[in-house]
Amino acid sequence: MMPIREIAAAVREGRLSARVIAEQALAALVEADRTLIAVTRILHDRARAEADAIDAMVAAGRDPGPLAGVPYGVKDLFDLAGLPTTAGSTLYADAAPAAADAEAVARLKAAGAVVVATLNMDEFAYGFATINAAYGTTRNPHDSARLAGGSSGGSAAVVAAGLLPFSLGSDTNGSVRVPASLTGIYGLKPSNGDLPLGGVFPFAKSFDDVGPFARSVEDMALVWEVLTGRSAKASDRAMRVARLGGRFRENADADQLAAIDAIAPDATLVELPEIARARSAAFLITAYEGGALHRDALVENAMAFDPQVRDRLLAGALLPDALYAEAQAFRTAYRARIEALVADYDVLLAPATPTTAPLVADPRILIDGALSPARADLGIHTQPISFTGLPSLAVPLYRPGKLPIGLQLIGGPGREADLFAFAAALEQQGVTGFSAPANETASGVPPVQGEPIP
Repeated sequence: MMPIREIAAAVREGRLSARVIAEQALAALVEADRTLIAVTRILHDRARAEADAIDAMVAAGRDPGPLAGVPYGVKDLFDLAGLPTTAGSTLYADAAPAAADAEAVARLKAAGAVVVATLNMDEFAYGFATINAAYGTTRNPHDSARLAGGSSGGSAAVVAAGLLPFSLGSDTNGSVRVPASLTGIYGLKPSNGDLPLGGVFPFAKSFDDVGPFARSVEDMALVWEVLTGRSAKASDRAMRVARLGGRFRENADADQLAAIDAIAPDATLVELPEIARARSAAFLITAYEGGALHRDALVENAMAFDPQVRDRLLAGALLPDALYAEAQAFRTAYRARIEALVADYDVLLAPATPTTAPLVADPRILIDGALSPARADLGIHTQPISFTGLPSLAVPLYRPGKLPIGLQLIGGPGREADLFAFAAALEQQGVTGFSAPANETASGVPPVQGEPIP
């Protein structure tokens, strides 16, 4: 799949048809998803209609926008007009269709992008693995015996496999950054509340964020600019870098730590205070808000839920209000402490996941020397950052031939442009960057061909 800028330029200039691009993307998704299990719905009719509208604009001499004809997919919790929003659950399969697109989808459509699919996820976004009782377990394009991560695993897998140039997910405690790390692509958790959440099925409103996936920093920045309406250009000054220490130096891959130390060998080692307490509070707030959201549905038909999700939601629904209020008060004070602590730095370096992708047949990982469920603990390094509300960009270490793993580049509030600039420099140096799965071309994923408009 060509980079976003190249696809859009070819469509705007009449060298490529948006309809041809859409048809190729649809066909590739149908073929590859037999083994990838990343898609919940392929939107044939809508994709063709949107692509035809783009081609009509070009024919009329009008500019369709910066994402003209670029195909993408969305995690199965974004509202799409005329379809029920299921959030990865059969519980809402027959719900009333959405009256309008989610705000993020509407902005992408206005910029010329073409939505082609809804993508697999942990039910109600509760998990880090994309193990879904109804739709199946999404596989990692680099090794189909391994997990893609979650909860936005389908969104990550289709980009990593070369099926789509970008996709949308959501990140509450790491649900974009974890699958980005495990599939070897870029994934953004923006500053908390910075990207539009209108029309996105909630998980835990305190932490939910929309986040894109892409295979390059440039593609990521282009999508972010459309979603925010802001420029991704950073200042020209040298970046002030620090490394996160303490728990962020534990439960990490040796290559991650070596890369962090090579990127900034003389950088200050900053230790965030009370990490264990912050993560516990994040777990508690997430569970409480998720349980409260689904309490009525649990009372009415608890057996309709994915069993693993149901048990966690039930536990959350039983948490006392006073404990939730205490956790929220701690969070408010903690955010202020962390923002003051990191105010002197532009980029903080940390691991994104504690390990490479675990096996589907044994979804456990080593945490502090003991095996732990991947569905709960793949977010050990991302969850504390969500608690702070700071933006975090997952970037893939460039290591062709090895299973992917990524780093987090963490910035100050509203400073995503600094993260993009720093990531672009790492990409140019060959430290980070996308490595295509070994079987990408052999798995039925065709490149976009330069067919002219018929």
